[in-house]
Amino acid sequence: MKLRIFAAIALAAALATAASTATGSTKRATAQQVVVWVMTDAQNGWPGAIAAANSQFQQQHPGVNINIQYQSWDTVLQKFDAALAANDAPDVIELGNSQTSKYMAAGAFSAIKAKGYPNSSTWLSGLKASCSYGGKLYCVPYYAGARAVIYRKDMYHQAGIKGVPKTYSKFLTDNKKLMKKFGKNSNFSAFYQPGQNWYAATTFVEDYGGQLAVRGKNGKWKGTLDSPQAVKALTIFKSMVRKFSRAPKTQDEAHPYPSIPFAKGRSASFYGNGWEWPYVFSGGGAPASFAKKMGAYPMPSHIKGRYMPTFLGGSDIGIPYSSKNKSLAADWLKAFTGTASEKIIAKAGNIPNTSTLLGVNKTNPQLAPFARAAKYNWFVPIAPNWVNVENANILKTMCTNILTNRMSVAKAAAKADSQIAKILNAKS
Repeated sequence: MKLRIFAAIALAAALATAASTATGSTKRATAQQVVVWVMTDAQNGWPGAIAAANSQFQQQHPGVNINIQYQSWDTVLQKFDAALAANDAPDVIELGNSQTSKYMAAGAFSAIKAKGYPNSSTWLSGLKASCSYGGKLYCVPYYAGARAVIYRKDMYHQAGIKGVPKTYSKFLTDNKKLMKKFGKNSNFSAFYQPGQNWYAATTFVEDYGGQLAVRGKNGKWKGTLDSPQAVKALTIFKSMVRKFSRAPKTQDEAHPYPSIPFAKGRSASFYGNGWEWPYVFSGGGAPASFAKKMGAYPMPSHIKGRYMPTFLGGSDIGIPYSSKNKSLAADWLKAFTGTASEKIIAKAGNIPNTSTLLGVNKTNPQLAPFARAAKYNWFVPIAPNWVNVENANILKTMCTNILTNRMSVAKAAAKADSQIAKILNAKS
């Protein structure tokens, strides 16, 4: 992609006004329209949040039209690249939080000041990290999804398990009981864990103090999966998976979705996103009554009183550098990511952008555990080329090499480190 080239050409002209106009001023502007690109998720899942933001904005700016243009995940990046090249980008745009880094690095977003936006002091750290680059903030966290253990209450009860585990050692003890009770079925997993689900593996790495990669003072990236903390974590992860999971070790979490064997009685639990709960019914074919057998709890940490940090996948919203209405864009963005709209977004089943709203769904057994899990969270390295690491399946391959004993943990981690460093340090 040649984004860096055309962004650099146009950036010089835009910088003269970007610093002063992206701060969130509420002064009346002369522009008559703000163009907003958000995904169809908002249109279908939480239209009330859009309506609330529009209403608040128009109280500040009567007569200014808000042109909401709903986008599709499979085409938005191509459209955004073309709009940037034509100097015709929208005033506000939503991107996935794993997509923002290359655009921030290329200068495609206007820098903003966190203090100008609601709840910025309590934004979830994993989400805020995806909006930060080079010591500056370039977008606002929107919402996230978090992972927790989705489990069969009936199977836990039949195995003599009372309550859900609050410590990692109790988690292991409970899974031993499940395997003893149901493990004669060769297809049964106490904890269904696909071998290439690197999100789960690296959650262990984060819990034990490791990281995927770090950037040195010289600006070069270095893979750090061979650190003592990471190797220990991956070794513990390997032991757990090989004891309690009979899921394929050469497939990821989409082949099949863990919700399918779970619904068919071949699994007592799995580590999944909140949106995977409905898949038990839509994809797994379970009847509606099956919901009474289901529950969820945050994955317990080896550290007493904590949960394992969950990867926060989600969305961010920023103001492109070529927006001609940055002040208006900032005001709409403040309204859309403020408390009123975020409550609506949370009640639709998402993790809000602020820790102060994690209790919105505390009485909903389907949503509350995922919100609690988000208290401790992590995110991938903020590197422009990180998406290339994922596309190269480096972490998936590492997990398979470890779980199939093709390589030792240390060798598999070292190989992954070398590949990660090569990709992250490559010129765009």
